[in-house]
Amino acid sequence: MDSTVTDTAATPAGPEDGPADSGHSEQNRTEDGEPGADIPKRRRWLRWTALGAAAAVLAAAGTAWSFYQRLDGNIRTDADTSRELEEHAADRPASVVREAVNILVIGSDNRGDGNGKYGRDSGTQRSDTTILLHLAADRKSGTAVSIPRDLMVEIPECTTSDGTTIAPRFAQFNWAFQFAGAGCTIRTVEQMTGIRMDHHAIVDFSGFTEMVDAIGGVEICLAEPVDDSEAHVELPAGRQTLNGEEALGYVRARYSLGDGTDTERMVRQQQFLATMLRQIREDGTLRNPSELFSLLDAATSSLTTDPGLASLKSLYDLADSLRGMPEDGMRFLTVPRQPYRLNANRDELVQPDASLLFEELKNDRPVTAGGGRDEEPGAAESTGAPEPTGSPTGGSAGAGGSGATPLAGLSTPAASAPAGPASPTPQAENGPLCE
Repeated sequence: MDSTVTDTAATPAGPEDGPADSGHSEQNRTEDGEPGADIPKRRRWLRWTALGAAAAVLAAAGTAWSFYQRLDGNIRTDADTSRELEEHAADRPASVVREAVNILVIGSDNRGDGNGKYGRDSGTQRSDTTILLHLAADRKSGTAVSIPRDLMVEIPECTTSDGTTIAPRFAQFNWAFQFAGAGCTIRTVEQMTGIRMDHHAIVDFSGFTEMVDAIGGVEICLAEPVDDSEAHVELPAGRQTLNGEEALGYVRARYSLGDGTDTERMVRQQQFLATMLRQIREDGTLRNPSELFSLLDAATSSLTTDPGLASLKSLYDLADSLRGMPEDGMRFLTVPRQPYRLNANRDELVQPDASLLFEELKNDRPVTAGGGRDEEPGAAESTGAPEPTGSPTGGSAGAGGSGATPLAGLSTPAASAPAGPASPTPQAENGPLCE
């Protein structure tokens, strides 16, 4: 009887009998029919795969957080300016259109902090370039208005970082920054324009060169060679890509290019900036993590801002709000100006053109390049001042400087320019940029 007993523990279950061991299915057996050893192996593989994936995610998150902290830590907060503005809060203009944003961008020619090779460090710094950046409330357009460093303006009483009081004076615009820093510059602009500055950002020389290098240089085209010992730049004529040092020398050069005026240098700076932004947008920098980090690292390292912008999140939120702005949504202008009647080497505002421009910006209305005025001011003729030479943009300087000067062919099509003396003329073969 014992010989006829079936050993179910040793005999594989047939198809009709169902599984002999619910823990081992047919597909998990060896070729000999024995339960396979691949189950624990598979489980171990899945476990290690999951752990590896988790580690990769954590590593990526850690790297991203490290990058974020580095970029965020690069930005310096301008506490002195915040205190200065708070002390004079009662004198500042009120915001009119709250969703609109006005940012004063100051390019500092500070020769300290590693910038000594660009000139002697006298212990002071000046606003080599100042741009009032207005972003419309709907973020569909923006206007960048350059303020000449040699513009004669009323500078209010200001306090320096060491507590020294600077008496109010009528002087050239960049003295405000040289003597009392960004706070004095902001208050001077607000007093002149009636527009409240929501934020400000100071960019230094070294940051500019690093940003240009981070995107692999910027391509320009020169009609003539450039040799400027003061700006430390020597460039051949023709199409070429400038590295950071060359680009800085090019945008700073004054006496070796064109008519030697600061006005022409401002136009060149505007054009270079517009070309640089267009190149960043078109060459894939924003889609390349390595290049994007290098650009952001350079940009944030060069920034000193008010507390409201002094974080990567704040800058990102601002940039993100501009995603819907069309390519031609940003315009670059210069305030309506003409040679100062008492000194042709200085500038003065053309009125009422300047006031009309400021009103348009303050109330977030579309900006008209000529400020709504077609007639020539005639101030130069009545005071006996030298007749101004033609504008480097071919614009209104030849007509006394009437009207803001747009950059035709970049962000403002020539066809859209207003008629009359204030109309800009596109730069063709003599323009510094390749079309």
